[in-house]
Amino acid sequence: MRILFYLLQKEFLQIFRNKTMLPLIFILPVVQLIVLVNAATMDMKNIRVTVVDHDLSAMSQQLIQKLEASPFFEVQDMLLSKEAAKTQLHKNQTDVLLIIPPDCERRLERELVTQVQVIADAIDATQAQLAYAYLGNVVNDLSVHLQMERQEWNAIKQVSVTSSFWYNPELNYKYYMLPGILVILVTIIGLFLSAMNLVREKEIGTAEQINVTPVRKYQFIIGKLVPFWVIGLIELALGLLVGRLLYGVPFVGNLFVLFCFASIYLIAILGLGLLLSTRSATQQQVMLMSYFFLLIFVLMSGVFTAVENMPQWAQEVNRLNPLYYFMNVMRMVLLKGAGFADLAPEFMAMSVYACISVPLAVISYRKTS
Repeated sequence: MRILFYLLQKEFLQIFRNKTMLPLIFILPVVQLIVLVNAATMDMKNIRVTVVDHDLSAMSQQLIQKLEASPFFEVQDMLLSKEAAKTQLHKNQTDVLLIIPPDCERRLERELVTQVQVIADAIDATQAQLAYAYLGNVVNDLSVHLQMERQEWNAIKQVSVTSSFWYNPELNYKYYMLPGILVILVTIIGLFLSAMNLVREKEIGTAEQINVTPVRKYQFIIGKLVPFWVIGLIELALGLLVGRLLYGVPFVGNLFVLFCFASIYLIAILGLGLLLSTRSATQQQVMLMSYFFLLIFVLMSGVFTAVENMPQWAQEVNRLNPLYYFMNVMRMVLLKGAGFADLAPEFMAMSVYACISVPLAVISYRKTS
């Protein structure tokens, strides 16, 4: 026990003496959290619309006014030539074309039906689909309004839909993104720094000095794991504080549940980082290996794309992704108020992960005596 105490003392001294590491641990993640939560959003606002109005009627003017009043659209230009509008779309000067055909208002008065054409830049498929849906709602609202003005409401069969948004009633995308970004930052601290720390000692020769001492392999690995485990929990607490103060993210659930899971998660991810470092000889090797795993973990975690929308094989492979479990737990605890019973599968999976990664790191470390 005394040997372990001295190892931990050595590790903490090394960390706090390193003037480069402290800003990387405590300042840079906070800056990233502030920037990324605001930047990484799928809220569609200020979609550029070019209107080609061949009708030049009161109805078309009302439609344009509705677009200008909408927070989702920015009327970029109003043209009379469809070809000129297509040129703007081709040059990426606009996102959506709304083409109003001639006699649009007259057809609506006579036949109660008319058509407008929407052409969207679908390179960004998500933006194109949302722009089409938002624009369709604007056109439908105007159609209903015009028919009500003409006292034709009885001819319209309507289905009234009452919406209720649970867990995020304001549809604030920051509430969704902050837990995901925080999970990624905590993982980077655990995976990269722990792996780089061990390999750095190999390169400068201090690891070899420890190898010729009676220190056992498990003591050495635990000595490397515990400091970054503590730092990871502090990083999580700091990120939650930033989320609460800057973005007002609600803490519906019990933070004790969240920190219990985070403790197991950090053991698992630190074990993986130390395992990679035992199989690497240089910092460049361990960085490339860590980046390979981290990139897959992040893209499949559900931070940007819902896991339910992935192919079935990808969902099955995702069971091996620790970020997937932590992402679910973070959002379910903070936004839904989930407890231990609700998160039992995630706790079980992460405990198994930790029980595999840490012993493998101990076994893989080669100690010469």
